[in-house]
Amino acid sequence: QVQLVESGGGLAQAGGSLRLSCAAASGVSFSNYVVGWFRQAPGKERKFVTAINWNTGSTNYADSVKGRFAISRDNAKNTMYLQMNSLKPEDAAVYYCAANLQYATTLASSWNYWGRGIQVTVSS
Repeated sequence: QVQLVESGGGLAQAGGSLRLSCAAASGVSFSNYVVGWFRQAPGKERKFVTAINWNTGSTNYADSVKGRFAISRDNAKNTMYLQMNSLKPEDAAVYYCAANLQYATTLASSWNYWGRGIQVTVSS
């Protein structure tokens, strides 16, 4: 069982930045996992934001965040980060860290492990 813990959310102004973190609370190494972020706004479905293959470092981004968000990993800390720059009001949502063994798609239903989510609010 992989338990994921998010941190770093909060309030930012439009054009500002926030950094989210995701760590495996259970002590499980992220090696061999794909780890990523989804977000869900009120009344809307959970949508893919970005993901990283822990072993290869390859990344994937939703078009809506390309050039503004950056996912990265720290192997020593077994922690994944999401740097969010140039934030827009439409980026406001609950952000969920997710993990899947070896392979993942952009569909939320295909991911097996989830954090509890963290609120990101962007003021205009």
